Amino acid sequence: MGPETLAQVLGKLPQFHDENLIVGIETSDDAAIYKVTDEIAMIQTVDFFTPIVDDPYMFGQIAAANSLSDVWAMGGEPAVALNIVGFPNCLDPAILGDILAGGAAKVKEAGAVLVGGHSVQDDEPKYGLCVSGFVHPQKIFKNYGCRPGDILVLTKQIGSGVVNTAIKAEMASASAIREAQTVMASLNQKGKRVVEKYNVSACTDITGFGLLGHCVEMASASEVTFEINVRDVAYFADAIDYAKMGLIPAGAYKNRGYSIGKVDVGSVEEHYLDLLYDPQTSGGLLISVAPDDLPAMLKDFQNAGMDTEVSIIGKVAPKSDKWIRLF
Repeated sequence: MGPETLAQVLGKLPQFHDENLIVGIETSDDAAIYKVTDEIAMIQTVDFFTPIVDDPYMFGQIAAANSLSDVWAMGGEPAVALNIVGFPNCLDPAILGDILAGGAAKVKEAGAVLVGGHSVQDDEPKYGLCVSGFVHPQKIFKNYGCRPGDILVLTKQIGSGVVNTAIKAEMASASAIREAQTVMASLNQKGKRVVEKYNVSACTDITGFGLLGHCVEMASASEVTFEINVRDVAYFADAIDYAKMGLIPAGAYKNRGYSIGKVDVGSVEEHYLDLLYDPQTSGGLLISVAPDDLPAMLKDFQNAGMDTEVSIIGKVAPKSDKWIRLF
């Protein structure tokens, strides 16, 4: 027998049932939600990763923003955070101090409290947060429930993995580096507080599976088809040029292999597919919203003072033979 896949291993874990568990792992949603009272539900999430930028403080900011994002993607607000740290003994502890300071700054900006955490010795640095938040049980954003006729809105640019690959190759422009770091460190809090005002049928944040991976999850769980206009998606500065040059992270190819059979790519160019499958770090919110609410929502996004680009990327159609159609 060959080595077991991660899905096979996880499939051997016992299933847990609790009448107060509102959202578990079954729908691949952003976080778990547990009902505490009729008016309070707890959101629980955890995320951490290795450095994607050289500056320790910026790495801490980005990792913390990424960890906090799941709470807003579920419609809640973060309350308590714990650090998760892996750090080599051979590195200067001051570097770890800068990482933690960056993370703490983002937790404070989010209005949550940082209450310690846990660290282990590791061969390479790793950092993230375990975050608890709260939401009203009747106001949860889920990653399914999209309605035919809804409009698909994205609150951050796509292409951070491609830009980071260009940075590692020392081929990224200064403007592309600044934009990528600003967007990855940007909290989804402002976006969520706009979204919660409107008739939103589903919401998720775009992270490691890339835009198309998360679209496939949302569309299949909703039993609908997404029609996406690839040129309407907002991309990072220079990301299209870098993709044409082949500066593609390995994760993009893994994402494509997982779900390409569920996507009608039409005549879309290869570099756009690479960007749409590009694994994102601290990506934006993908929202399915009623068309009547779209004009007011876009105006609120503009008035919110967001430092990311909001784009209308397509619409929700009745279920067809593919979950996604690209144009």
